[in-house]
Amino acid sequence: MHSLAKKLIKTELKQRREEGCDVDAIADRIAAALADGATEQMFSALYDELMALPVSDAFPYVEPSELAEIQAQRPGADSPATFQWHDDKALDRIYGGWLGRAAGCCLGKPVEGWRRDRIEKYLSERNALPLSDYIPFAENMIAARLKPSTRGNIHCMDRDDDMDFPVLGLLALERKGNGTSARTIANTWVSRIPFAQTYTAEGVAYRNFALGIWPPQSAIYRNPFREWIGAQIRADIFGYVMPGRPAKAAALAFADASVSHDKNGIYGEMLVAAMVAAAFVSGSIDDIVNAGLAQIPARCRLAEAVRNTQQWCRDELGGEAPAWQQVWSQIEQHYGHYHGVHTINNAAVVVMSLYFGAEDYEAGIVSSVLAGWDTDCNAATVGSILGVKFGAKALPQKWTGVLNDRLLSDVRGEADNKISDLAARTVVVAKAMSRDAAHVEPVGLAGEASGIWELETGWGAQLLKLGEGTVYLVDNDLGPFALSACSLEAGELKFSFAIDKGDWDFTADFEGRLDGDTIEGSYYPGVVPVTGRRMSHAE
Repeated sequence: MHSLAKKLIKTELKQRREEGCDVDAIADRIAAALADGATEQMFSALYDELMALPVSDAFPYVEPSELAEIQAQRPGADSPATFQWHDDKALDRIYGGWLGRAAGCCLGKPVEGWRRDRIEKYLSERNALPLSDYIPFAENMIAARLKPSTRGNIHCMDRDDDMDFPVLGLLALERKGNGTSARTIANTWVSRIPFAQTYTAEGVAYRNFALGIWPPQSAIYRNPFREWIGAQIRADIFGYVMPGRPAKAAALAFADASVSHDKNGIYGEMLVAAMVAAAFVSGSIDDIVNAGLAQIPARCRLAEAVRNTQQWCRDELGGEAPAWQQVWSQIEQHYGHYHGVHTINNAAVVVMSLYFGAEDYEAGIVSSVLAGWDTDCNAATVGSILGVKFGAKALPQKWTGVLNDRLLSDVRGEADNKISDLAARTVVVAKAMSRDAAHVEPVGLAGEASGIWELETGWGAQLLKLGEGTVYLVDNDLGPFALSACSLEAGELKFSFAIDKGDWDFTADFEGRLDGDTIEGSYYPGVVPVTGRRMSHAE
């Protein structure tokens, strides 16, 4: 299967059926093409035809992928109370999120993708039920590469994509704050994470970047995994930086999700980000989950699954000897047809485990792992939300202590971090964003540098107003952009500005000399030559 369309078309067929399209006729033609060894061009044409199918009028759900349309379909619930900021309190809760996420991820990592019956059999054979510690290791049963995440062998949080992506999100937020866009996220991936460490929808999106396909099309083109769990696992950082502001957290999560997902794939990330934000201020799991539901379309499949799971949990917890297994049976019956790493079935498990872990972190992460499917993702999400709710100081040492406050990562420049340092960096970002740090006041220069300057660069002509502190890209009709830094000392001129206009998303740094009415230097010192002349002394 050398053809990309041929390789992915069966998965896409299932995806389109789940989205409410009538695929019966084209399914027969796809089956015939697979049997007959059709050409790559034929498979590409079939794929395009499949993607062009309309959603059936009988489909009972409304599932947009644009932010404004998503927000228009929200149920309109009240927002949680305001988070009363205190640095120590914020750090404890955010550190609790990072630490709780890491411990949950580590617990679920060795059995990722296993079904519930297989997990229970494995643990029973090793006298590890009820589960009250990390997963025991057994040769030839668990891969050797996973041994550092098993009982007695844990010295840190080993590298995992569930932890790489919160780090990537933090890097993007550190750079752009409230101005973080889908293109910011995409650029951060390309510059900071190897392609080999991205999977399913993320891997497809990364491949699309290489083809020159950027968000939002990167989420759709030849991407049958666009409703799988990949976006949902990236949500937490956007909740960490928006304590008590679930709507803001969900909007940031949308920007991140739209790089690689659409519809319920997007909603999963918005749901979790909002729940994390709400966990800072909401005492009950009902309130936390409802805060998440308030940010996604009321008539989408994910919202329906979450509401159903809520009710099953309430019914079970209201009875005698409540057991999460009974709720899981309902989830499996109604949503077990989805792929094991789909958003909807795994989100239902997350909600179930939040209810059963409402007062007990261990009960939350253990039930999410024993439930099976995407165990490391689900336990990480549950651990994160409960970690924020309880705070780092309240988390059980038997789960967090073995991590030794260390997180390994494949993110460039972040290979070995203290988890507490990541939390402290997150606090800094959260404070800055609460002050709307995305708004940059122009920084200008008076005197000999003032006036209007015409610059010739490798990017074309630009107009620079040093007195006003702005730059305009003439050839691209972009701007003006505010200078974020500007200085002139002994003829040495430096200035910086950021561009975030769709396909343009970067920071430009100039260094050079100003001599009378001329400027000479370069962007990214020594990389892009720049020459300029003063057109006018007046602004």
